[in-house]
Amino acid sequence: MDIRPIKTESDYQAALKEIESLFDAEPNTPEGDRLEVLTTLAEAYEDLHYSIPLPDPIEAILYFMESRGLSRRDLESFIGNRARVSEILNRKRPLSLKMIQNLHSRLGIPAEVLLQPYRIGKGGPHISSRPTSSSRVRAQAVANARRSPGVRLSVRRVAKGRA
Repeated sequence: MDIRPIKTESDYQAALKEIESLFDAEPNTPEGDRLEVLTTLAEAYEDLHYSIPLPDPIEAILYFMESRGLSRRDLESFIGNRARVSEILNRKRPLSLKMIQNLHSRLGIPAEVLLQPYRIGKGGPHISSRPTSSSRVRAQAVANARRSPGVRLSVRRVAKGRA
């Protein structure tokens, strides 16, 4: 079978070529097994060398809306009245902790995505109008992380301001 670890970019490119040639391999065959092993090795290499940033919280909400056929009106039960939904989606107001909790628990958007800083308005980065709100969000994120091991690592990064 002669499969080796992927250590360099050229090893990675060679693995991708072979993966492409094996793409139509049937499962539980020698070719299918080779494809599975090479794919696992390539994914491990990508995880180490190609970080994929988390999506912007508003873009994530819009994606979830589109993929589930939801309208702005459908978001009212998660975010608030029609005007509040509009303010959030138009980046005129930041998400509150309660909104984040609702979107995460009821819509399934990962908390680590919703908790990241993001741009408000036309200008620069997300800056809360109340400085204590981000502290409360971080404290709540840490408290939730203790109860929810699935998001613990990412929430801790957010809580330390390294999102």
